[in-house]
Amino acid sequence: MKIRFSQKKTAPDPELETLKAELDTAQADLQTAYRQFDLAVEPELVESCVYQISAVQARCNYLIRAIKARQPAVAAALPPKEDVTWT
Repeated sequence: MKIRFSQKKTAPDPELETLKAELDTAQADLQTAYRQFDLAVEPELVESCVYQISAVQARCNYLIRAIKARQPAVAAALPPKEDVTWT
């Protein structure tokens, strides 16, 4: 007698995949913003870069929270972390 165990394959969540792709893009934008900050010389450009970095960090934090909300089992297994802050 053969016993078969069926494994339920869940279809990937398209919204989750979109959020992950957006997070990848936001992280690349953050790297770009830091590179621009490193090259900025004029005070106005430095200030602009600081605002841009802050905005992209806020977007990354939002996307991370949204991804964790879409994956409650994975989020529960992860240790709690504070929002991403780059200094």
